[in-house]
Amino acid sequence: MSIVLGILTFVLILVSLFLILVVLAQKAKSDGGMGSAMGGGMAEAAFGADTGNVLSNATIKGAIAFFVLAFALYLGRIHERKVARASAGSALPSITVPAAVPAPVPAATAPVVPVTVPAPAPAADTPKK
Repeated sequence: MSIVLGILTFVLILVSLFLILVVLAQKAKSDGGMGSAMGGGMAEAAFGADTGNVLSNATIKGAIAFFVLAFALYLGRIHERKVARASAGSALPSITVPAAVPAPVPAATAPVVPVTVPAPAPAADTPKK
């Protein structure tokens, strides 16, 4: 998935450069500006009298391609982040351990006899006079 996103990013850069060049090559409405300074006449020579329509159509198609690629990359990065977040919690394999069955307590062979402890004698704290 990461390779596809890298290729789409490269294509988006190429489309954006194409869009910049097409917009700069267009002739301005007031017959002055970057279009005429950077080859507006050359574009007319290449495309004929229909230069405005060809460049306008190229601009529209380039803008549509730009927005579609940008949206596809946006969705791809969201999906990539979601997959990375889901797999981050399980970086190590989880191993399930069966519940341990307690071992049976062996029966006592000797009888249990209760032991009584004698109480301690009270201390004689009588002060001497």
